[in-house]
Amino acid sequence: MIYVVAELRLKPGTAEKAAAEARKVVAGTIKEDGCLHYDFHLSVSDPTRLVAVERWSSPEALEAHMHTPHLAAWRAAGAEFVVERNIQIITPAKVDKRT
Repeated sequence: MIYVVAELRLKPGTAEKAAAEARKVVAGTIKEDGCLHYDFHLSVSDPTRLVAVERWSSPEALEAHMHTPHLAAWRAAGAEFVVERNIQIITPAKVDKRT
């Protein structure tokens, strides 16, 4: 099983737009083979912090997700509001950090 925790720092005042775009990528992703859980959460104390929590059945399922149209659309939309990414991919063997 693969876990992904992605913390996104948003431009001030863009949380509503980010949440709307996040709902779109969630709708597509939860239909993917191998997706066990995929959701975004806005911080209640910091409106510039959006966290994605994902669970995948395998590395192959996560890799397939990286090439989907809805994730490409999310990344393109994110250019408008994401200023920083901190992504951790957690497997039984290790934690891989990406930006």
